[in-house]
Amino acid sequence: MRVPLSWLREYVDLPATQTGRDVQAKLISAGLEVETVEQLGADLKGPLVVGQVLTIEELEGFKKPIRFCTVDVGQANGTGEPQEIVCGARNFQVGDKVVVVLPGATLPGGFSIAARKTYGKTSHGMICSSDELGMGDDGAHGIIVLPPETEVGKDAIELLELVDEVLDIAVTANRGDCLSIRGVARETAIAYGLPLRDPALIDVPAPNAYGYPVQVTDPFGCDRFTARTVTGLSPEARSPIWLQRRLQKVGMRPISLAVDVTNYVMMELGQPLHAYDRSLVQGTIGVRRAQEGEKLVTLDGVERTLHGEDLVITDERGPIGLAGVMGGANTEIADLPQSRLLPTGGTPMVTEDGVNGTSDVVIEAAHFDAVSIARTARRHKLLSEASRRFERGVDPQAAAAAAQRTVDLLVLLAGGTAEAGVTEIIAPSAPHTITLPAGHPDKVAGVDYGRETVVRRLQQVGCDVYGQDELLVTVPSWRPDLADPNDLAEEVIRLEGYENLPSTLPKPPSGRGLTHRQRLHRRVGRALAGAGYVEAPNYPFVSEQVFDQLGLAAGDPARRVVKLVNPLSDEEPALRTTLLPGLLGALRRNDGRGSHDLALFETGLVFLPREESRGATHLPVDRRPTEEEIAALNAALPEQPRHVAVVLAGAREQAGWWGKGRPADWADAVEAGRAVAREAGAELIVRKGQYGPWHPGRCAELVVAADGAERVVGHAGELHPRVVKALGLPERTCAMELDLDALEAVGDGAPQAPGISTFPVATQDVALVVDKPVPAVEVEAALREGAGELLESIRLFDVYENAEQLGEGRKSLAYALRFRAADRTLTVDEASAARDAAVALAGERTGAVLRG
Repeated sequence: MRVPLSWLREYVDLPATQTGRDVQAKLISAGLEVETVEQLGADLKGPLVVGQVLTIEELEGFKKPIRFCTVDVGQANGTGEPQEIVCGARNFQVGDKVVVVLPGATLPGGFSIAARKTYGKTSHGMICSSDELGMGDDGAHGIIVLPPETEVGKDAIELLELVDEVLDIAVTANRGDCLSIRGVARETAIAYGLPLRDPALIDVPAPNAYGYPVQVTDPFGCDRFTARTVTGLSPEARSPIWLQRRLQKVGMRPISLAVDVTNYVMMELGQPLHAYDRSLVQGTIGVRRAQEGEKLVTLDGVERTLHGEDLVITDERGPIGLAGVMGGANTEIADLPQSRLLPTGGTPMVTEDGVNGTSDVVIEAAHFDAVSIARTARRHKLLSEASRRFERGVDPQAAAAAAQRTVDLLVLLAGGTAEAGVTEIIAPSAPHTITLPAGHPDKVAGVDYGRETVVRRLQQVGCDVYGQDELLVTVPSWRPDLADPNDLAEEVIRLEGYENLPSTLPKPPSGRGLTHRQRLHRRVGRALAGAGYVEAPNYPFVSEQVFDQLGLAAGDPARRVVKLVNPLSDEEPALRTTLLPGLLGALRRNDGRGSHDLALFETGLVFLPREESRGATHLPVDRRPTEEEIAALNAALPEQPRHVAVVLAGAREQAGWWGKGRPADWADAVEAGRAVAREAGAELIVRKGQYGPWHPGRCAELVVAADGAERVVGHAGELHPRVVKALGLPERTCAMELDLDALEAVGDGAPQAPGISTFPVATQDVALVVDKPVPAVEVEAALREGAGELLESIRLFDVYENAEQLGEGRKSLAYALRFRAADRTLTVDEASAARDAAVALAGERTGAVLRG
């Protein structure tokens, strides 16, 4: 909600010294989230004046239309002579009043104005558009043309209210009252301890039998409906400058007088309104639920198929508007530019092309059920300023005042006549009352406020309070969010100042620290961060098309997803079964923004649907659910194992004076998997594999052994070129994904201190020649088993291929074997014997022979 400080001051007499920053601090202290204070016209410097176009000369020979104008600016230029200005706009003519910026001025953005030669003429200033003055969109997309009665030479900065401060407030879902100047003014008055001039406190005529006929058949969906009629409006009337500027400052575009007035009153009082062209409404206006499959063309020109739960406004033909969301095109107020009007002597006015101009309108001010409006808006993907307010709570008692305010403005600005008939349909309802112990806010906050403070603060909010120890509080109509004693306690606490609450640290009982699972997740995150990876959490939502891009087979279990009934985005309606889509998307975005050397990781839940689908049970709210009820609910949820994944692209080691550096490759992804396994205390078996998005020749299968059986827990390696192209990733992108819960289940989570031997190590290097298809991991496994207990570690440090030296289809694998005994220093013969045994077993199993 954007709130101009100048508008706010109309209802609260703020001290002249108070700036927007000061008001921001006060409102934040009261619990409103004021995100920014925009300084309108802060860098604007005059002279900026009203001028009248005297002559226009069309300049020929240029690629675009150029006009050389003389403009009367009065005495603003110091001479009284016409100002010569070159302009490319076409939406003004001789005699029009325009806004002129003279040499020496500065426009928003630091744009200085000086006389300059252009298109063969010297231009002494500019004729300004709304964009150039920082006013926002006025719908004209051209030069500002002022009303004919505007005085020549008048200061345009003051006329257009170009200097102001606008508070941008992030209104939470429970504070619909603050989606209006009235609501923010009330909060400001409370914060400053000043009286409020409530704009809704105006004289409203009583309802009578002469108003426009209205029939409400669904009083639950619409508990209040006010209708007023104004006739004889001048179709030529346009919104005055002050009204247009206020709409622009709050972020709305001026459209036409009738529409602008309803928008203005909505922003002022928080009550959405709608104006119907009376000549287009046929018969009684009704409010009912839509019939399944009914059609309605809304004001945005879209034909919508209605749902049986939609609340609609109707006449004798059927729906003429989606209640609380958007009106229908069949009763739209005609928006006619003044230059197109041709008076015909009757009502309504008619243009050259036969389009009617609106002269009689019916004003609707109603109160609709918040849940119904919210569902309709989301069902039709049609969020509007009206629906935004209704779904957060609108003051039902403001409807009549808003209708009267609209009528008054239309009569004042368009010369209309307010008909005597007043229609007001109200469903009986009692005011909401809450019983509140006077000491309840004290208990909630841990502060001794006292009864007097509690009563005073609640009365400032608008509550009627009676009683001594037990307070009977009647909630004001504009605060539907106050539903129970805790809500009232929160009001007292926030108005007394959250900053005044004592800060007390909780005292946790001993022995209740992090769980084993939580500690593992933290260790994994620290290990990957220490290895140079950056954590990049992502939303758990994916599209089903991403599985095609990842190259998953048609029957792959990862394609079975849990779909959301009400997704945040229709493009991503499913919950993820793998972490890779989100991580690869983050990598692609960062690469596109110039960060090419990337190493990202994420730990998070994936969601796997169960084989048997069960409906969730409804848990009781009046007692604690039983263990059986909780178990039944959990059984209906999808399985949610925690995975860990990394993605890499670009350089893994940077080049510099120390060396050439190297790019990230499949081995880095495999090493990330090993690092995770070490933190889990699990032994990870790495062997050649083939799966989905990975390159078939550069994919490692990550396996753990438990209870004598092996289980694949993940994959690592370089992604397939087709996947890289489909997802728009950098070349040679690598990735790893592991089931972290599976690692935890087979791992030894107890911290293992490194063993430090007092005896020296004996190192033996061996180079074995094998056939190229033989995996290095098989050779390593045979060497490890053959070496026996004396082998401390084994490392592959070289792979060599040369057909001339090794033979066609052969390769050399060089391993470093470290031997050590726990109780003695090994002799050369013992180390050599262990090495020979390892080589012999490797030769027996893989056909390996010693090189040379």
